[in-house]
Formats: sequence, C-alpha cells, structure tokens
Amino acid sequence: MNRYIISIFVIVAFYSHSCKTISGVKTSQSTDSIPSGNLTFLTTRDGNFEIYSMNANGQNVKNLTNNKALDFWSSWSPDGKHIVFYSNRDGNNEIYRMDADGKNPLNLSEHPSNDYLPAWSPDGKKIAFTSDRDHKSREIYTMNLDGSNVIRITTNEYFEEVPTWSLDGSKILFTRQIKEPSDTSHAANGEIFIMDADGRNEKRLTFKKGFDSGAKFSPDGKKIAFYGPTEEKNFELFMMDSDGNNMINLTNDVLEDYSPSWSPDGKWIAYSSGTPEQYDVWLIHVESRKKIRLTTEPKRNETPVWCPLF
Repeated sequence: MNRYIISIFVIVAFYSHSCKTISGVKTSQSTDSIPSGNLTFLTTRDGNFEIYSMNANGQNVKNLTNNKALDFWSSWSPDGKHIVFYSNRDGNNEIYRMDADGKNPLNLSEHPSNDYLPAWSPDGKKIAFTSDRDHKSREIYTMNLDGSNVIRITTNEYFEEVPTWSLDGSKILFTRQIKEPSDTSHAANGEIFIMDADGRNEKRLTFKKGFDSGAKFSPDGKKIAFYGPTEEKNFELFMMDSDGNNMINLTNDVLEDYSPSWSPDGKWIAYSSGTPEQYDVWLIHVESRKKIRLTTEPKRNETPVWCPLF
C-alpha cells in the first residue's frame, strides 16, 4: 500500500461503446480534483492477461477481450471507436484491431514472426509496432490500418520497444536498449530516443542509469512522461521537457511505478503501481501530485491507457 492514503472520488458517468462522454456529464474541466473519461488496462483477474475498460473513477469495469489466450497492450484510435492490441490467440503474437466495446477482433499483421506493442498514429492512418520478423532483438515498423505497406524504420542489432507518436505524427518516441562503454557484461541500459516517423534523425533524450521506457508526449507536446529506476533502483514515473531537459521524479514513492498515460486534458497521468505481489492502476495529478487508486482486485492490474476523447 502506498504511504499516502487516497480516497477515490466517484462521479456520475455512463459507459458507451466509444470513449466519448455523453452530453451533460461533468468532466474534469469543472474541477481538477475529479478525473473523467475512459481507460483501458490489463489485468490477470480472470487467470490470464485480458484487456479491460473502466471509467476514470474506477467504475463500469468491463472485460473487452475475454479470450483464453494472452491479450496484451492497447492503443486507441484517435476517434475512440477502435483499439489495437497484440495477442497469441492464433499461435504467435499478432497485432489485432477491435471495436471499442471488444467486438469484431481482426488480425492485422498475419505474420509467422512475433509482432508487439502497436501504437495508433494521430491521424488514424498508420500503426507503429515492434517485430522480430527481421531481427531477434525486435525492430520498429509501421503499417497501414489493414496491415498492408509494412515498413521497417529502424535497422540495427539493438532491442527496441514502445514506439509512440508525437501529436502531429511527424516523430516517434521509443526505447532502445544499449550497451554503455563502461558496461563489460551486457546491454542492460534502456534509453528514450526520438526519430522522424520514417526512421531518420534519431536523437537520444535520456542519459541515466537503468532501463527507461514507456515514453509518452503530453497532449500539448511540451512534456514527456516515462518510467525508469532511481539511483536506489526503485522504478518511478519521470517527466521531462520534450527535448529531454528538466527531468523530475513525479511519483517519488516506495512502490514500483510504470507505464504512464496522459489524460486528454494533460492534467492527470494514469499508471501502474505496486509490488510483484500486487499491481494496480493509479492516477496522479501532474501539478498537485495527488494520487488516486482505481483498482484493488488481486494479482496484476496494469498498463492503463487513456482514451483520447472525454
């Protein structure tokens, strides 16, 4: 349990098949103390990883995938009508698209290799993802919404993960696992990089020890949230300017904190927090650092992703 005792604030909200809030329902624009909107998250409460949805107050929890196979990750379409994820339900990890209510799942990648971590572009036309189809360490690719026109945009021998788009779609943030000159054992240092959407003009943004990942731009594009270890090797959420400057520790607690996702208004960040015995979905207010715990079910509740629309 976090050292801070937080009360969950309950608001009146209605769940719909998209993430749009029904007209007349209060949103967080009326008060910063009450978050609004919808989230997807991962949970093992049914025995294996499934993708669930819930309101930003922790209510209206629903299993979207409901499949015996592993279903993992989630990324919303810009209009809030669809979600992409990856699953091994066809024998290997493939990229799927489904409706926001979990209906009509469709295999997009259909490749004998493993495909992971899809991210929908802001214009809704492309999906970035990682794959081991050309190299066992996984590279970053893009494809059209129907799975066509697959383009490899990184070409190296490094492990790379979690591609996410800038707000205008011109850049992609990602993590690269690199070997520092002083490391004589193995490449265990993950750093945040940014590149053009076609793979050109790579730039390293973080220079800190340990594995940093999960980078996401704030809705105004001025900040980046990510997770990584402190000097004491405890994982926390960090925030920095979009150029990598002015890094601060956001969560600063004794729990392990991962996987940030910004609310559409940029006031809140949803994230995973806990210990190996119990992970839960939490929210933190960016300015006040107020924290709200949304899940309490046993086992793992993690990797929340805020729907892009209230």
